[in-house]
Amino acid sequence: MTAVDQLERDSTTVPPLATSHVSEAERQRLVDLAYDLPAVWQADTTTHAERKQVVRFLMKDVTLTQLETTIRLEVRWQTHACSPIEVARPQHAAVMRRTGPEVVERVRQWAPHSTDLDIAARLNHEGSRRGQGGAFSASKVEWIRSAYGIKSGCPLGPAATPHGQRGDGRDSAQAAAALLNVSVYTIADWCKAGKLDGLQVAPRGPWWVILTPESIAALRKPRRQDKPRRKPHAPARN
Repeated sequence: MTAVDQLERDSTTVPPLATSHVSEAERQRLVDLAYDLPAVWQADTTTHAERKQVVRFLMKDVTLTQLETTIRLEVRWQTHACSPIEVARPQHAAVMRRTGPEVVERVRQWAPHSTDLDIAARLNHEGSRRGQGGAFSASKVEWIRSAYGIKSGCPLGPAATPHGQRGDGRDSAQAAAALLNVSVYTIADWCKAGKLDGLQVAPRGPWWVILTPESIAALRKPRRQDKPRRKPHAPARN
């Protein structure tokens, strides 16, 4: 069935307008309804079929023109008056689900000195939302950084910091151990005991510590001096 056939079929379901003359009282009721059309339209007793009839009674046709960023509608009424309306074109689903540029800019601004977990918490605190809706997580922030080529200055793994120190000033446990002349296990014990300002995101994850001149002076162990091995004595000759 073509669109024309469907329109002709729909037109047959519209009740014909009464040709008989209306009384003055009926005419006044119609005038009152015309002035109170919004209330009639929004009334709970008005059905969808009746709203369609109202539209058919009022509108003659509608012309749509697609422009670059908007759609122009020209509504021609039964009185032949024309009302132009311009609305924004709907965005593609991929664009609607895309993270807003203001969020990307914040991630770019905070990434050198904050972890992905901290960035997610700050975005959620501000009330920012992802393109697909919902709150941010560390993995979502990591995805944004990957998609937009943003490097993290505060990674969770020490392998990503060749110099041992992150953008927030925390040193890896390995770097701290080398500076204090102790083992990584000792660094972990000191963090748990509160001797060092340590941060561990996961229960078995790496430790990141803050080393101050005071903590270095108090905890640094003297470097061991390897004693030279004694040469075995040569057997005495007879």
